[in-house]
Amino acid sequence: MAIFDFLIGNMDRHHYEMFTKFGDDGFLIHLDNARGFGRHSQDELSILSPLSQCCRIKRKTLLHLQLLAQDDYRLSDVMRESLLEDQLSPVLTEPHLLALDRRLQIILQTVKGCVEAHGEQSVIAGDPAGGSAPDSGQAHLTS
Repeated sequence: MAIFDFLIGNMDRHHYEMFTKFGDDGFLIHLDNARGFGRHSQDELSILSPLSQCCRIKRKTLLHLQLLAQDDYRLSDVMRESLLEDQLSPVLTEPHLLALDRRLQIILQTVKGCVEAHGEQSVIAGDPAGGSAPDSGQAHLTS
C-alpha cells in the first residue's frame, strides 16, 4: 500500500478495509485516494517509511516494479496509453506521468538498500501460493 501511495503521491491515507467475505481469500480495499497525484514535483519520502523501515516486499510485487522500470514497459508509458481512452483524457499531465518513473526508481533504490543491509532472503518474500509474476528478466534486485 505504501508503494502505491508513494507512486501517486497520496500523503493522507487514513485507513483501509479488508474484504473477508471469502475467508482467507480476502483482499484489501483501498480507500481515500483523494490527494493522489497532487504534486508532481514533490516526492514525500515519508510515505515509503513502511518499506524502508520494515524492508519487506513480495517477490511478485518487485518483479512487476522492475518490469515497469524497463524501457519497453515504462510505467509512465503504460499509464499514458491506459488513460488515452478515458472520457476525461488527459487525466494526468505529463509531469505527473514522469513523476511515476522517478518515484519508481526511488522505490527500487529503497529495496536495493534494504537488500544490501539485510540480505535478499530477509527482504524479498516469496509468494505463498506460488503465483506467477511477469518475467522481467531479473530474478533478484539489480540496477
